[in-house]
Amino acid sequence: MNPTAFAIFFASIFTSNILLTNYLGMCSFLSISRELKTSAGLGAAVVFVMASTSFLNALVYKYILIPYELEYLRFIVFIIVIAAFVQLVEMIIERVSETLYSALGIFLPLITVNCAILGVSLFMVIRNYSVFNSFIFGLGSGIGWALAILAMAGIRQKLTKARVPKGLEGAGITLVITGIMAIAFTGFTGIININ
Repeated sequence: MNPTAFAIFFASIFTSNILLTNYLGMCSFLSISRELKTSAGLGAAVVFVMASTSFLNALVYKYILIPYELEYLRFIVFIIVIAAFVQLVEMIIERVSETLYSALGIFLPLITVNCAILGVSLFMVIRNYSVFNSFIFGLGSGIGWALAILAMAGIRQKLTKARVPKGLEGAGITLVITGIMAIAFTGFTGIININ
């Protein structure tokens, strides 16, 4: 059965959220989700990079690695494509908009080492998506990751005014909330699932 593009898109945001169901991209999620503004900046950058690199990696995989029987190089090639794309985007943003470049500053290099970006490319191979469906999956996964970090940032900002037990302060309460968010997102499981 070949899932439709809408099913892939919806599932990658909710039921198969790359962060909340596969726990990929947790490092930047935990460290950046303290403020809403920085989370929005990183979330937007992740959406753009994840959608673009999943499309590029799908092209490279389908039209270079498979025809030349080089599938075993996919890890290295995907990482190179991701790193090169992020570098290119960073250089373009620096030349075009100094304001945007200074606002995103640390976020662009952080995206290169975000395991969720590589995870999306590997999932598209495992699930045998077409190039278009790979792009849709990357776009939806990026939106799902951004949605999760924005929700966490909003909750963490509210927690600054709440009394949190001493043993749960910091990462402890963040992980508890992440687990509750993951349970909430699995509530969509009966609607559409791509696994």
